[in-house]
Amino acid sequence: MHPFFIALLLSTLAGLATTIGSLIAFFIRKPNKQVISFIMGFSAGVMILVSFVELLQQGIQTNGILVGMSFFLIGMMIMLLIDMKVSHYYEYEEEDSKTSQENKRQNQKNNLRKTSVLVALGVFIHNFPEGMATFIGALKDINLGILITTAIALHNIPEGIAVATTVASYDDSKLKPILWSFLSGISEPIGALIVGLFLFPFVTDYLLGAMLSLVGGFMIYISLDELLPMSRSLGKEHISILGIAAGMFAMSLSIAIL
Repeated sequence: MHPFFIALLLSTLAGLATTIGSLIAFFIRKPNKQVISFIMGFSAGVMILVSFVELLQQGIQTNGILVGMSFFLIGMMIMLLIDMKVSHYYEYEEEDSKTSQENKRQNQKNNLRKTSVLVALGVFIHNFPEGMATFIGALKDINLGILITTAIALHNIPEGIAVATTVASYDDSKLKPILWSFLSGISEPIGALIVGLFLFPFVTDYLLGAMLSLVGGFMIYISLDELLPMSRSLGKEHISILGIAAGMFAMSLSIAIL
C-alpha cells in the first residue's frame, strides 16, 4: 500500500477511537449523576494532563516558552469568547416548590447540552492537528506513525466517553451520543487529508508547535470552566477530584508504557 494511504488510514483509526469511547458509554445505560460526575472529572484529568505534559510541552520545545505560552493563552481566550456567547449557570439554589425544582432540572439539562457542545468542539479542534501529526509522522516512518496513532487513540477513548456521556445526559436518543463522538473524531482524517493534499510542503515545525500550544489552551479552558464545574454540581463531595486523579493516572500510565 502507498505510504500516503497508510498514513491516512492511521489517522482515521486514531480518530475513530472517540467512537469506541461512545460505545463504552452506551453500555453504561443511563448513568446516574455520580457516574457522570466521576466521568467528567476523569475526562478533565485526561485533558489537563495531555495539555500540560504533551501539547504545551511540545509547543515550548519547538518554539520556546514565550511563543508556546502565548499561543496557549490565546487558545484559552478563544474558548472564552466562544463560551461568552452561551449563557450558563453552575450554581443551583435549594428551593422547595415544584416550579423551582422543574426550573432547576431544566437549567441543569441546558448546562449539560452546552457542555457537550463545547466538549465536542474542543475534541474536534484538538483532534485536527493530531491528525496532521499522525499523517506527517507516518509519512516519515511507518513505525513512528503507529506509535503516534496508539498514543492518540488511547486518550481519544476517554474523550469519546466524555462527549457521549454529556449528550446522553440530556438526550434519550441512543444514536446521538455515538454520532457526536464520531463527528468529534472525524477531524483527524480531515486534518490528515488537508496536510496530504494542500499543506504538506508548507507545514513547518513552528506552525505545528504553535497549533499544539493553541489546542492545549482550548483543552485547559474546557476542563477548568466546563467539565469541573459540572462534575462538582452533579456529584457528591470528592467525586470530582477522584475522577481527576484517576484520569491523570490512567493517562500517565499510557504515556509511560508508550
